[in-house]
Amino acid sequence: MYKENPNSTLPENPNTIVWKYLDLSKFLDLLLSQKLFMSRSDKFEDQYEGTFSEPTFEEIKKLSENNPEFLDYYKSKREKVIISSWHINEYESFAMWQIFTQNSEGLAIQSTIKRLQNALIPEKNYDQFIGEVNYIDYKKEYIPFEDAFFPFLFKRKSFQYEREVRIISDVSSNTIAINDGLKINVDINQLIEKIYIHPKSENWYKKLVIELVDKLGFDFEIEKSDLESDILI
Repeated sequence: MYKENPNSTLPENPNTIVWKYLDLSKFLDLLLSQKLFMSRSDKFEDQYEGTFSEPTFEEIKKLSENNPEFLDYYKSKREKVIISSWHINEYESFAMWQIFTQNSEGLAIQSTIKRLQNALIPEKNYDQFIGEVNYIDYKKEYIPFEDAFFPFLFKRKSFQYEREVRIISDVSSNTIAINDGLKINVDINQLIEKIYIHPKSENWYKKLVIELVDKLGFDFEIEKSDLESDILI
């Protein structure tokens, strides 16, 4: 289970469908280790990850005039916040396949908000939260910073297509070495409701995925991509 964060929001319906698109190697690592990889926030492609909007930065600069450590604290925090990103969508997304799988040998995990919550296994050294990302104009809009996670639950409007929900943890109170990220314990059977195989994959690959999942002792549903449907004329 995870800890509620009163300052983060989630879709009202706990059965809201979420997706993670990934390559076969990362999927197998998830099944074999039964651990979910959480990326270090400053390693994301978006260089603005965990930073401030301009109005927020101006306010924080004023607050840190006589206390430079205040700003330094937020700068260093990016190295100690870890994130697992999921995409809200009732259906598969062609764009997500294109962005997050490098070739035709990818998979998509289908889950729900409730399943994510139930899949998290409590960690002794840090809390885990789940929140929906807000997409704003970083030049004009203000990000409230009453909460330690505030910059990590906001992104620029250019990323609105991601419709992101995040599992997020702050490990700054620990001496854990996280390098590019950290693996956290999860209940795989709760985490994964279904697996969808890449729409451009070949039959041998589909059979391989089915065989690997079976040999590893899992029985979640494996679906052919809806984007692979036969053309009707």
